[in-house]
Amino acid sequence: MLAFLVFQISLIVLLPPSQASLCRTFCGPIPINYPFGIDDGCGSPYYRRVLACSDAGQLHLRTPSGNYPVQSISYSDPHILVSDPDMWTCQDGDSFRPTKAFSLDTSTHLSLSRKNEYLFFNCSQERVIIEPKPFFCDRFPEKCDSTCDSASYLCRHMPDCGSSSLILSSCCSYYPKATESLRLMLNYCTTYTSVYWESIGVTPTQADSHQVPQYGIRVDFDIPVTARCLQCQDTRKGSGGSCGFDTQTESFSCLCQDGNVTTYCKDPGSHQHRTRAGVIAGSSISAASALGIGAAILYLKKVRAKRPVTSGVQSNENRLF
Repeated sequence: MLAFLVFQISLIVLLPPSQASLCRTFCGPIPINYPFGIDDGCGSPYYRRVLACSDAGQLHLRTPSGNYPVQSISYSDPHILVSDPDMWTCQDGDSFRPTKAFSLDTSTHLSLSRKNEYLFFNCSQERVIIEPKPFFCDRFPEKCDSTCDSASYLCRHMPDCGSSSLILSSCCSYYPKATESLRLMLNYCTTYTSVYWESIGVTPTQADSHQVPQYGIRVDFDIPVTARCLQCQDTRKGSGGSCGFDTQTESFSCLCQDGNVTTYCKDPGSHQHRTRAGVIAGSSISAASALGIGAAILYLKKVRAKRPVTSGVQSNENRLF
């Protein structure tokens, strides 16, 4: 009886639900593809816990400076567009609210895009070099890194703003090389906003594509391409799996409908190393199963309490439960 109950409990605990079905492919209207995942164990470990999907279907990017709503994700031109509700907008006019510097986790494969431009308002002229940048700065930007450009095109043509959006405040454009530079600028400026240049055309890489400024922060990302991931996704080798990783070791795992393998779903030899325990964190046992386990444990305790110890010594070290 004891062996039978232990066997039943092990079946409940070890048999996982469908693995690939646990990798959600959408958060609201935004597609979630490799290398990202909103369920632990899905996607690339480089982006583990970078994205979070709320119960309401709102996707957020997690960074050291906070969580930011995601507007869109492009996989053809790899980047994420996020918004910062604390940044200045046209509706604020000359009214500025406190904000903090946007930052990224350097351990991930995320980076601030060079297509971002940062506009700073009411900066101290004693602490910040504010002057029009010479024309040669477009070709040799490294020679003008320390200057906040007061003649910036965006300061004169702010997206979606009328000509009177800023009446009493000054504006200059500066691209900080590091988060620390951004923090220092905010020590001497009232606030800031980020504008990225969106490509409008057939493809973002076309030379003749039109670019328009939009409010937000563009975050570029790399897509780690490995032979094992391509093999896992290859439908010619079966139904096609999802690229993921072991949540404990972060080693590669191909997530298939009937379990996880280290090669591809229909590999003839995959039964030898098919993972039966759930790799995806968040795989949960149903309430009924949990109650069944609890009842079985109570029953075993009751049986063992009535049975006399016929051999050995029953102690906390050798007790089954």
